[in-house]
Amino acid sequence: MNKQKFVVSLPNENSYQLEQARAARETAVELAAEVQVRFADNDSVTQSQQLLEVIQSSNQRPHAILFEPLTATALARVGEAAVAAGIGWVILNCDVEYLSGLRGRANHVPVFCVTRDHAEIGRIQGKQFAALLPSGGTILYLQGPATSSAAVQRTAGMESAKPANIKLKPLRSPWTEQGAYESVSAWLRLSTSRAASIDLIGCQYDGIAMGARKAFQELADPVERNQWLQLPFTGIDGLPQEGQAWVDQASLTATVIAGTTTRLALQMAATALQTGTQPTDRTVIEATSYPSLEKLTIVGSRGGK
Repeated sequence: MNKQKFVVSLPNENSYQLEQARAARETAVELAAEVQVRFADNDSVTQSQQLLEVIQSSNQRPHAILFEPLTATALARVGEAAVAAGIGWVILNCDVEYLSGLRGRANHVPVFCVTRDHAEIGRIQGKQFAALLPSGGTILYLQGPATSSAAVQRTAGMESAKPANIKLKPLRSPWTEQGAYESVSAWLRLSTSRAASIDLIGCQYDGIAMGARKAFQELADPVERNQWLQLPFTGIDGLPQEGQAWVDQASLTATVIAGTTTRLALQMAATALQTGTQPTDRTVIEATSYPSLEKLTIVGSRGGK
């Protein structure tokens, strides 16, 4: 086979996706392969158009496309077009209903997914909430977009693990720090948004947590500002230089380490193309609490400090 070529399509340029891109480029060097990374600017139409251009190109056609979808439908028709053109189709961070059918129509090209178990990630976060609020309380819960299957699954997992004495005030946010800052800033303008009614800020992404902190830091009332900033903040993703570092620096109380998927997905796609074999349909990256749930239980017994 000639030098393998891959296209990696990612939803946006938040810190997690930039780490996904970095891991993809690094892995391509290790594999002596070529990789193009494209970002969809949080727009599923843009993502669809970008990938259709790749599929329809006569001279730049890759051996496989790896992409993280922006919606639960996960560009099923685009996937069919890719496979029909002899291009592998690898789904990142999402479980899709059409996968088995598409695999059945794939001739000698890999079709599979590498994902994080978002329901399990949510369950871990729910257990973190229980450890940090042993007597119960109210959480300002910042979720990702309603159209995101990851956000939906994380919420379901969290709700299955949190105790009944913990209540939620849900708030939607884009998967970006700036988007979270804007969402929380708008919410704070409501007369009912007071720190005294909240015991913890729980976020579905570390960047959302940091955007929320920024919004609280800009409150004019010093008493209200300090009340918000003294609350526990939790997030998800746990990148070494971000989520884990922010926990170590006490900007976050906890995160869920849930690693990148592009490295393993590229390795699997390269092997499949070389050997002509179809990888297992679904591979899951494991997630863990940071700090451990045992340590968070100690923090909770001390009042979250």
